[in-house]
Amino acid sequence: MTSSPGPARIPAAPALRFGYGTNGLADLRLDDALALLGDLGYDGVGLTLDHMHLDPLAPDLAARTARVARTLAARGLSVTVETGARYVLDPRRKHGPSLLDPDPGDRARRVDLLLRAVRVAADLGAHAVHCFSGVTPSGTDEDTAWKRLAEALAPVVETATRAGVPLAVEPEPGHLLSSLADFHRLRDALGDPAALGLTLDIGHCQCLEPLPPADCVRAAAPWLRHVQIEDMRRGIHEHLPLGDGEIDFPPVLEALAATGYQALTVVELPRHSHAGPHFAAQSLPFLHRAARAIPESPEGRTP
Repeated sequence: MTSSPGPARIPAAPALRFGYGTNGLADLRLDDALALLGDLGYDGVGLTLDHMHLDPLAPDLAARTARVARTLAARGLSVTVETGARYVLDPRRKHGPSLLDPDPGDRARRVDLLLRAVRVAADLGAHAVHCFSGVTPSGTDEDTAWKRLAEALAPVVETATRAGVPLAVEPEPGHLLSSLADFHRLRDALGDPAALGLTLDIGHCQCLEPLPPADCVRAAAPWLRHVQIEDMRRGIHEHLPLGDGEIDFPPVLEALAATGYQALTVVELPRHSHAGPHFAAQSLPFLHRAARAIPESPEGRTP
């Protein structure tokens, strides 16, 4: 006698893949940083292009990028390219010049950096290129700032489209584009190009978004191309080691897994490079424990 089949099982959500940002390992040579992350068991790396880590302005960029690609492959690490280096373009202005600067030549320097980043990302097989708007300059009205941002990013989106690498814009506290709502304003201004996606920083959600971080993940899901993660407290933009702030991580990771997101979730601790290896070693077990704490969905259990 043939038994009747039970209810169909719902497939498990894809396993999350964790990385660590090189901007939190700035005191290490890039080869040493990649070796550390591979040895610790990370799936990938958020590679910030900076003077100490694959300098995007130094000679022979293509050859140096090819060497990094070989190292990543040997270590089994995937990669997202990040462009948040503090002084890579100007040794006197943090994150300057920006896409919002009044001087067209200065804006062009930031655009050139992003175009270089797209080419590097394509050569590395990266998931995405991360970027941000910058702070609105003093004396610049909001409409002018938004116009500059859209005009500056248009050629970058075009290049990213041709390269097949998503451009993932990050809402950053204090910047012109600081929220999920601002991301949608930019998306609409550019005509909703397929290559334009979102970098979601989980700590920033805790800091300033009206929705809880897990709800932010769900709201951002269709545009999600890169995720950064750290702890944070409400209303205070300070990147904290995991467990030192207010975020409840299992619901966040549960929401992220449920979206089907398969790129990297990268620990972002740029002010902790003085003890980067320590925090890299601590962060991955923390995330694995948080992921194991996700309750199993009743629909996904075997009857």
